[in-house]
Amino acid sequence: MNKIDFTNSDIHIDDLDHHTRKDPHQQASAFSDIILGGQDGLVNVLGIILGVAAATGDAYVIMVAGLAATFAESVSMAAVAYTSTIADADYYESEREREYRHIQEVPNLEREEIRSIYAAKGFSGDLLKRIVDTITASPDVWVAVMMSEELQLQPVNRRTALRSAIIVGIAAIIGSLIPLVPFLFVPVSLGILLSIGLSALVLFIVGAVKARMTVGHPGKSGLEMAVIGTISALVGFAVGLLLKVPATN
Repeated sequence: MNKIDFTNSDIHIDDLDHHTRKDPHQQASAFSDIILGGQDGLVNVLGIILGVAAATGDAYVIMVAGLAATFAESVSMAAVAYTSTIADADYYESEREREYRHIQEVPNLEREEIRSIYAAKGFSGDLLKRIVDTITASPDVWVAVMMSEELQLQPVNRRTALRSAIIVGIAAIIGSLIPLVPFLFVPVSLGILLSIGLSALVLFIVGAVKARMTVGHPGKSGLEMAVIGTISALVGFAVGLLLKVPATN
């Protein structure tokens, strides 16, 4: 990363402190991977074990089903995170190559698109002409602007695919184990209630933290995530009740 020299600028040291320490840019990609894996793992496994609990009432079966779902879910989500990142990178590259062909084959049309983009931003006259001339003087800059401004696409680093897969997979395991914990210590009937309560609490905390790190009201965001996640999981409980295994003598 290039080091910026602020020696002769008008930027005050307090501005830099606010930018770098008090209000830093967030690692959005890693955070979204954690939310994706953890929330999805928790809700899916909660739904499965509630369904099994309602259908069988057997703590051993609940744990086996929950653990099987935990590791299957984590591997599946990690694979999806990896392949989706690669797919996004492939799509970006294909569109980038298409734009290079366009500026070679129909440069006047592509130049007019640049003009329209910046005219819509409020530029006009000689300033607009200079902007267009500057951008279209370099094919790389020209294509980069078209990718960002026209197609709303940003480059995807393929090297992040494995990192994303690992983060999502680990987060899915951790999230999936949370609703299983109560069944290790209490009877199934109480375990169901504690599992729902614990999961809802974790979802609320995650939603609140997400709002604090991005935008939104922490309480509202936490409540929304807790309610949506819990309702989704209760679908599994309803299915378990409908398919309840008859008691045997």
